Amino acid sequence: MEKSNTADKQLTCRDCRNTFVFSGAEQDFFKEKGLSNEPKRCPNCRLLSRSQRPGSVVQQTAEVPCSGCERPTRVPFLPNGHKPVLCNSCFYKKKEAGSPPDDNDHVMSAAS
Repeated sequence: MEKSNTADKQLTCRDCRNTFVFSGAEQDFFKEKGLSNEPKRCPNCRLLSRSQRPGSVVQQTAEVPCSGCERPTRVPFLPNGHKPVLCNSCFYKKKEAGSPPDDNDHVMSAAS
């Protein structure tokens, strides 16, 4: 994958008020999909919001430390400890560094 020339942005989540990184790669993805608005929620709050919608297929979420940076991240499954779990930031950093994510890496969807 080609490295993004778009600078990362620090945004504030409207739900938890924590700052999160809207990476250049995520910004490029949003542009590619025709999405003009920046995310209003951090990845963890996006997942939590999705899981609370009526008719949601997400049955259970878990908050676990990212295998890369140790920050808490929420995932839509219960990890069994056999595969690393990456937050969006670490996932995209790994991808931009030229080492594609392993099939063993679990990560939340960036466009959630």
